[in-house]
Amino acid sequence: MPYVIKPWLAEHVAVAEDATAESIAAALVSVGLEEEEIHTSGITGPLVVGRVLELTPEPQKNGKTINWCQVEVGEDAPRGIVCGAHNFGVGDSVVVALPGAVLPGDFAIASRKTYGHVSDGMICSTEELGMGPDPEHGILVLARAGEAGAEDPSGGATAECTVPAPGTDALELLGLAEEVLEINITPDRGYCFSMRGVAREYAHATGATFTDPGLPAPRGSAPAVPAPTEDGFAIEVADTAPINGEVGCDRFVARIVRGIDPAAPSPEWLQRRLRQAGMRPISLAVDATNYVMLDLGQPLHAYDLGTLAAPIVVRRAQEGERLRTLDDVDRALHPEDLLITDSPGGESGSRAIGIAGVMGGADTEVSAATQDVLIEAAHFDPISIARSARRHKLPSEASRRFERGVDTKLQAIAAQRVVDLLVTYGGGTADDAAVTDLDATHPRGTITLDPQRVAALVGVDYSYDEVHDAVEELGASVTDIADGDHRELLVTPPSWRPDLTEPIDLTEEVARLLGYDRVPSVAPRAGSGSGLTPAQRLRRSAERTLAESGYVQVLSFPFVGTGVHDALGEAADDERRAAERLANPLADDAPELRSSVLASLLPVAARNLARGAAQVAVFEVGSVTFVRPGGPSPLPPGGAHPGEEVIAAIHQAIPVQEQHVAGVLADPTVKGASEQNAHTVIATVLRLAETLGADLEVVAQPVAQPHAPFHPGRCAVLRTRSGAVVGYAGELAPTVASVFSLPHRAAAFELDLQVLVEAAGSAPRVGKLSTFPLAKEDVALVVDAEVPAETVRLLVAEAAGDLAESVELFDVYTGDQLAEGRKSLAFALRLRAADRTLTAQETEDVRQRIVTLASERVGGELRA
Repeated sequence: MPYVIKPWLAEHVAVAEDATAESIAAALVSVGLEEEEIHTSGITGPLVVGRVLELTPEPQKNGKTINWCQVEVGEDAPRGIVCGAHNFGVGDSVVVALPGAVLPGDFAIASRKTYGHVSDGMICSTEELGMGPDPEHGILVLARAGEAGAEDPSGGATAECTVPAPGTDALELLGLAEEVLEINITPDRGYCFSMRGVAREYAHATGATFTDPGLPAPRGSAPAVPAPTEDGFAIEVADTAPINGEVGCDRFVARIVRGIDPAAPSPEWLQRRLRQAGMRPISLAVDATNYVMLDLGQPLHAYDLGTLAAPIVVRRAQEGERLRTLDDVDRALHPEDLLITDSPGGESGSRAIGIAGVMGGADTEVSAATQDVLIEAAHFDPISIARSARRHKLPSEASRRFERGVDTKLQAIAAQRVVDLLVTYGGGTADDAAVTDLDATHPRGTITLDPQRVAALVGVDYSYDEVHDAVEELGASVTDIADGDHRELLVTPPSWRPDLTEPIDLTEEVARLLGYDRVPSVAPRAGSGSGLTPAQRLRRSAERTLAESGYVQVLSFPFVGTGVHDALGEAADDERRAAERLANPLADDAPELRSSVLASLLPVAARNLARGAAQVAVFEVGSVTFVRPGGPSPLPPGGAHPGEEVIAAIHQAIPVQEQHVAGVLADPTVKGASEQNAHTVIATVLRLAETLGADLEVVAQPVAQPHAPFHPGRCAVLRTRSGAVVGYAGELAPTVASVFSLPHRAAAFELDLQVLVEAAGSAPRVGKLSTFPLAKEDVALVVDAEVPAETVRLLVAEAAGDLAESVELFDVYTGDQLAEGRKSLAFALRLRAADRTLTAQETEDVRQRIVTLASERVGGELRA
């Protein structure tokens, strides 16, 4: 329950007289109920009871008639007050705001001249006092002239007292001086959506005596409940579509009250408490059900008995069925909706009269003419109620409680409380010969709790007795179990705590009740572990290497539009076009998960250039998604094991996700036919592979088989020595660069990071450290133009053998000095031996082996 009022709370638990909303909030916070806000009436200054001594109607020129009143307010002389309302007379007791008072809305009261009189105060209406609209549109009359007694406004159900004397403090009399504490309830503690639950928690926090209104004497103060009778209103449960493995309704109590006075209003104390709890008083029957719900936590519903036809059937909705609910909305029902139905035509369950646990129907609504009422108090499956409330966007006070779990033993007691209110204040007669209680609830299962385990988990040295007493304080039944010297507890949770199902739940409760302040604030010890896995270390090394190469890491949204495939130039049969589509995309123009990191990275590069960046070098490590054949997986049933076949189908339908790394290099200052960008990204990829320890092969992508979005003929394929494709690097196709507003000859790369990591292996490669000097040799080889430079570089490294510390291409030449169709590739060799200083003859032998192998393999020759 989100609102706590001290006098109401004090009916169930001993509250100190000097307790304030702040002190109550502090106590509740200690047991996990957080304070949201403390509400006040907004009224300050003198607000008193007045008795009208004289009343003189005075017609005005504008056609309005005002009353010039002399009102006794407990002072030596009466006060003259002008009032425009006409629903009161001489001798009536009213509420008077004296000069200096401030009413809600910062409305200050002062003596002022009006209608030819000095009005020395104001006679107040309920609306002006912030108590809600007045159906009579007049002032609040506390007692009529000649009444011998008036109802006790402090909340006594049957007490009477004398008419309040003039001058009595009306703030106290009407409860307007009471502070209302609003608290925050976590979803697992639905029992606190009642004053009963909050009072229990206050008792836990303070040790105050708690009297449970939901349990019979001697443990509580619940009223006596009559036994079910054979002549009770017929109730049937025909739930043919159980959810979560549970039937939708396992208890249904129906009580009948006859002969209620339709004009009988709800008592003022009850209306006041409803208003304080944020609810609007409606009628006695409805107000009584709402009040008991707020007090005990059991939702109830009142039906006009004259509109019902037995039997009431609880069942699921049928296809095409509709219901007009109490909010006057005609709703299309879903087959999973749990309904309350009756049989006006004699056919079982033929008419829906309410969505169970959510809202009743308009056909059986209690009206101003209702004299006979049927009270429903039931227990419904929380999942069914939660789904219906969300499906119809109809959160109600009842559904909020049902979906969090309601006490299964409370229904008959709550119904009796409503019956008593209708008999007392409505003049009705309880039909104790017509009592229905359809009970199919199951007893709570037991939980075995080890107190030593509780102490170990919380980190507090709780004794056995402390744990035992704390669990009993929850309302649970506890039995000691002894196994030699080791003792455990067999716990049966109380019916109002459906959230307690495991030993860890009880452990949390023990820590809460015994005080969070006892739990030490210590840093947990780090468990022994191996740290990052080899694959994780390699992925981080890849990011670090790219950053050291001058690239900036970015994170882009993995959602793309359907047109991105055409923008990237992907072929019609490209597997990347079969993208996974989102059911509820964040944006309508980006409904797909990307199948290429470049699909979201290229717009990032273009955006940076458009916003003034001189050049862009960005990279991203992220997931790409590919659709598995077979479509989406079947939807498993809620709350039940779906079976191995369904689980296998779900796993089979999970989209394939790969982790890729991609980069873009764009420099608008580069003019002409420079291939600098393409060479740079290929060099970056090779450096990345070298850092990880992967041995990659660079092969020119055939012009006849272009790979989008790269330029045909200016794209390199990166492969492992086993032939697995790692990715692509090179220049972007001109059409792609144009579509994404990138400069001419922008370059990019995209690699499958997982394949790259697997190619690197798990063991780091550490070379031997040599103290001998380095020998430098440059060699230039002339080969056919179509021979890849990487092929020649690997050939040079092979010829140098173990002496080669590094082999790097540093120049490519084509021109008049060479024959047509030939090119010159110049390589820088760094040679070193681990055990000696290389001689000139040894370096010359390496050069000769390179020339010989180049001639044999690729028809190369040493450039003169």
